[in-house]
Amino acid sequence: MEEKLASLFQALADPSRLRMIELLRKQEWTVGMIATQLGISQPQTSKHLRILHDAGLVTVTVDANRRRYALKPQALEPLDAWRTYIARETARLDRLETFLAESQREENGPHEYD
Repeated sequence: MEEKLASLFQALADPSRLRMIELLRKQEWTVGMIATQLGISQPQTSKHLRILHDAGLVTVTVDANRRRYALKPQALEPLDAWRTYIARETARLDRLETFLAESQREENGPHEYD
C-alpha cells in the first residue's frame, strides 16, 4: 500500500499532470487534444501521460494512429484511504492538544487574578 501511495503522490506532484487528471475526469482525450488544451508540446504531454499510465492512473486505447487516454477513477481510491488516515490522526492530535492544555491549566492552579 505504501509503495502504491508513494507512486501516486509522485505521479500527481507535477502541476501539468494534475491538470491532465482534471481534464480526464470528464472524458477521454487524445495526446494532441491535451497538448492543445494545456498549451504544452505533444512530446511533453506524452511523457506526462506515460508517467500517469505507469502509476496506474490512466488507461490508453489505441485507435488507428491515435491514443486515447481515460482516467481510472479506482486508481485514486488509495488517496481516499490516505485522506481518512490524515483526518483521523488530525483529530487525535487535536484531542491531545486539548488534553495537554487542560493539564497545564490544572497544574498551574488558579491565579490571583482568576
